Amino acid sequence: MTFEHPARKREDGRRGRFEEFAELASNFTSSPLFAFLCLCLVAAFVAVHVAGLSVGWQLLVGDSMGAVTLLLLAMLKNAERRAEHAIQRKLDAIARAMLEQQEGRRGQAHEDLKEAVGMEERL
Repeated sequence: MTFEHPARKREDGRRGRFEEFAELASNFTSSPLFAFLCLCLVAAFVAVHVAGLSVGWQLLVGDSMGAVTLLLLAMLKNAERRAEHAIQRKLDAIARAMLEQQEGRRGQAHEDLKEAVGMEERL
């Protein structure tokens, strides 16, 4: 286990399993199906309380909601950090390219800027 930035790729240049899973989870959680499932979970929570079912059922539904929340937090934070890293690299490339342009030369910053386009898709 490492505490590196989640946008840092492995030595072979690919994303790890967690990053791939976080990307899939991020895509799923932004879908209408996930919104419907959350609505069903909240409806179950309300129904269990209104029906006056046992505390065991109330805990089951409440704990399910808590578990979903914690998983979402981990997945979405990972996706956020990767997007943040891509944005920062793009801003750095733009700043370097602008400096090179002001100095009247064209160098590595121009190539870095071209590479930065679409970076969020590759991270």
